[in-house]
Amino acid sequence: MLRRTARLLLSIVMLMVAGLTGVVATAGTAQADDCYTWSRTLSQGASGADVTQLQIRVAGYPGYGGVLAIDGDYGPATAAAVKRFQAAYGLTADGVAGSATYSKIYALQDSDCTPAHFSYAELNDCNSTWSGGAVSAETAKSNALRTMWKLEAMRHALGDQPITVTSGFRSYACNEAVGGASSSRHLYGDAADLGAGPHSLCRLAQQARYHGFNGILGPGYPGHNDHTHVDHRSSRYWSAPSCGI
Repeated sequence: MLRRTARLLLSIVMLMVAGLTGVVATAGTAQADDCYTWSRTLSQGASGADVTQLQIRVAGYPGYGGVLAIDGDYGPATAAAVKRFQAAYGLTADGVAGSATYSKIYALQDSDCTPAHFSYAELNDCNSTWSGGAVSAETAKSNALRTMWKLEAMRHALGDQPITVTSGFRSYACNEAVGGASSSRHLYGDAADLGAGPHSLCRLAQQARYHGFNGILGPGYPGHNDHTHVDHRSSRYWSAPSCGI
């Protein structure tokens, strides 16, 4: 929280200085961010690592049943996701990522690039190294980061009330210890089990359909009456019969 406040104050000071000196700040340079700083305005046709970084943060806004490709190419799907992100936070929804969009992202993320309301520790109570799963430790941790940004979008859509993660990444040993399926997406770091809280398990499963999750399992699916599971499997599989899914 202190880091985000400091970044906000720095942004205000830099904008005041720019106004006094007559310098016009270009998109992405109005403030520096501990995690990542964009240096140009992005719109359809752009490509590069900065597009990839943007896609990770707006991947929770693909629309019903959609999944945004994290491929570094700013196409129509990315523009649509940016529009939904902008609309969700009261910004001008033009599908162009500029200083206002970046400032909102900066305010939402911590210095380790995780969104404000989720952490790596929440997505991994198995070990501290992210190793021992079906993919490399680096890939598992990267997958978990993408999951967190989708959960952040889902949390905001649900009125900014907490979402409780009860299980995330698992090594093969951790997965076996809890009786997980041998092909569990938890082994890839891209899955999260959600517990009931301010929202019912069915409400979580229903809302997840809008935030880029190909896998949704919830009440009524065998072994999922006490949690809602979301993941990034390659093709859609939704099953929560008690919730109408």
